[in-house]
Amino acid sequence: MIREFIQKGYCLKCKGCCRFAESDSPWSPNLLKEDIKALVDNAMPPFFILENKKIRLIKEAGEEGYLCPLLGCEDNRCKLYEARPFECRLYPFLLNRKGKEVFLSVDLKCPFAGDKNNSGLLKAHTKHLLGILNTPAFRKTLKKNPHMIQEYPGVTDLVVLNL
Repeated sequence: MIREFIQKGYCLKCKGCCRFAESDSPWSPNLLKEDIKALVDNAMPPFFILENKKIRLIKEAGEEGYLCPLLGCEDNRCKLYEARPFECRLYPFLLNRKGKEVFLSVDLKCPFAGDKNNSGLLKAHTKHLLGILNTPAFRKTLKKNPHMIQEYPGVTDLVVLNL
């Protein structure tokens, strides 16, 4: 299980996550089969799950961008936080493809990650994630779900993953 990296309450002030510039943003969460089942089991309408195993984003009322349909705009909370997808649990860390290499990367545009860059906390969490990502079971999961590895512009690569 992925431990929390960002301190409780920090995200509620940010209003950066779960918001996207385009309806087909590469930043919208990719879903594992287990994610889809958990979301549907927790009352997310299947309409919001696209054929390419991404969440269908919705137009933000009165704004130019798009939102994850699970985001409660009134309180900036995820409506299905306990059942949120793997990529949401992983963020601000990402599985980033550059050519044929795959990296564990971090998005330093996340204010908390930016504040903790080069800190012991970021290094300890990176080590924790590597312990999960390097297991045979997780490697098998990624081989079955290559869509989980994306090209993310502007992120900081931490370590090459040997998949």
